[in-house]
Amino acid sequence: MLSSELLTELREFIAEREWAQFHSPENLAKSISIEAAELLECFQWSEPSGPDEVVAELADVLTYCYLLADKLGADPDTIVRQKLSITRSKYPVHKSKGRSTKYDRL
Repeated sequence: MLSSELLTELREFIAEREWAQFHSPENLAKSISIEAAELLECFQWSEPSGPDEVVAELADVLTYCYLLADKLGADPDTIVRQKLSITRSKYPVHKSKGRSTKYDRL
């Protein structure tokens, strides 16, 4: 579960700036995509950016993911575990180990 301390800190940060009005699920999803593109940019065309820049961009992606989960009333740990359970059944070890083949082609 997202630490209640971190969630409280994120909520306070947003409230202090009166940004909640901008944080619709749609806008948060857009922000995740934009920040993910900035993360990807760290690896584009040349040697990867330094680890500090990559981690900073990753933090932006995670922040928006946590904010969207909070807005939707979803616990990040729970939804990741639920999805992992589904993915485990799609990709059983005996069929998928060491392979990148999509589940419907295993």
